[in-house]
Amino acid sequence: MAATEPPGQLIGAGRSADVYAIGTDRVLRRFRTPYEVRTEAETMTYLAQAGFPVPKVYDADGRDLVMERLDGREMLAELGSKPWLARRYGRLLASLHDRLHEIRAPAGLPTPFGPGDRVLHLDLHPGNVMLTARGPVVIDWTNASAGPPGADVAMAYLIMASSDVGEISMPLRPAVKTVRAALVGQFRAVVSDDPGPYIASVARVRMSDRNIRPAEVKRLMQLAEQAERSGSVSPA
Repeated sequence: MAATEPPGQLIGAGRSADVYAIGTDRVLRRFRTPYEVRTEAETMTYLAQAGFPVPKVYDADGRDLVMERLDGREMLAELGSKPWLARRYGRLLASLHDRLHEIRAPAGLPTPFGPGDRVLHLDLHPGNVMLTARGPVVIDWTNASAGPPGADVAMAYLIMASSDVGEISMPLRPAVKTVRAALVGQFRAVVSDDPGPYIASVARVRMSDRNIRPAEVKRLMQLAEQAERSGSVSPA
């Protein structure tokens, strides 16, 4: 599908792409800046064949990716309305990481965190998990890479531990801190791969993202320094 006029209603917008409805069962994600979606589409198709829950891909052309339209809500939104489920969602997120890291990476994926032959999402947090009638589905594979699973777990941990979460609507701000602690604590307690050796190096990579806010950079720096003081050494 060529990047012409939007084919339907705008239903979402992210940092780099807009999402349009195409009828009732499909969406178009169109990037606003030059980006070739083919590798992402091929990765999602590969993962679907391996039994991992991703949206079905219908078409990929230049900046346009046509996919299955999912029902349900993001895990992040569910946390806002059902904060008592934070530990359950921490376990669910850990299980998704574990399932993903059982899959050998296809040829051609980048390796930003050194040697390793597993598929990494590098953005697998509650904002990229849709809770649907067929179960959790992982979206947004823009950063898909190959490498050591611990780096993927470290990225998820750092995103959850450092990101501003104003999009979680709760009556009291202290509740956000409590939910974050429960979610992150449970995730780290049960996920199989150890993020510790990768936290410092992954934090410094994340700090270079131009979309990261100054307060988030400060938190990431603190987490990196804590990891270095604990004696964890990144192999990257």
